[in-house]
Amino acid sequence: MTDNEIRDKVKNILIEWFEIEPEQIIPDAELRKDFEFDSLDTVDFVVALEKEFKFKIKRPDDETAIRAMRTLSDVFVFIKEKLKQADN
Repeated sequence: MTDNEIRDKVKNILIEWFEIEPEQIIPDAELRKDFEFDSLDTVDFVVALEKEFKFKIKRPDDETAIRAMRTLSDVFVFIKEKLKQADN
C-alpha cells in the first residue's frame, strides 16, 4: 500500500467517523489539540484503523506506540510499521 493510499484511508476515517473538516487533516495536525480527541476518541480511532487496515493491536509495543501518537504523521508511521509486520 502506498503512502498516499494510507493517507487517503486515514483522512476518510477522520471525516466519516469524527466529522473532521478535510482542510484540518494535515500531517502535523495534533490529535488532541487540533481534533480535540479525548481518550474515548482515541480508542474509537484505533478501532477504525484496525478495521480499515486489517491489523490487530496485540503487543505491548503497539500500546506504547499508540500512547505516543501525537500527530497524524505519527499515525502514518505506526500504520506503515504494522503493515510491514503483516507482510513478514
